[in-house]
Amino acid sequence: MNIAEFKQCLAPKQAILGIDFGTKRMGLAVSDLSRTIASAYKILYRKNLAQDLAELKQIVQDKEIGAVVMGLPLQMNGKEGNIAEEVRRFATVLEGNLNMPVLLWDERLSSLAMENFLIKEVDLSRKKRAKVLDASAAAYILQGALDALKYA
Repeated sequence: MNIAEFKQCLAPKQAILGIDFGTKRMGLAVSDLSRTIASAYKILYRKNLAQDLAELKQIVQDKEIGAVVMGLPLQMNGKEGNIAEEVRRFATVLEGNLNMPVLLWDERLSSLAMENFLIKEVDLSRKKRAKVLDASAAAYILQGALDALKYA
């Protein structure tokens, strides 16, 4: 699904959940209901698929989520590796279990960009960065998709 197709699936006045996928934890971000601004929300520490889905379903309900944007970790040459395959599998499971569209969004360098920002602009220590990096990367990914939606 491309950004224009994704836009056609969106219902008005629903937020979008951003996910920076990881095998041990996932960074989560949420847009406002007008889908203008992405904000880091939380880090979901992975347990098992059933518990992860239950927690995501609760977030969808609590935050009025109508769609999901997941970061797709492409290699620098644009090709997909093993992690991208895992993301695609998880996105398929999410789409079926949450019954909403899931857009895969190129996330190359998102974690690096956010880590540099947290070091240079916010001056967070390594320990504090570790607590917010995944959710901040999810917000960075989601904001990129939100910005693209304006022109789709």
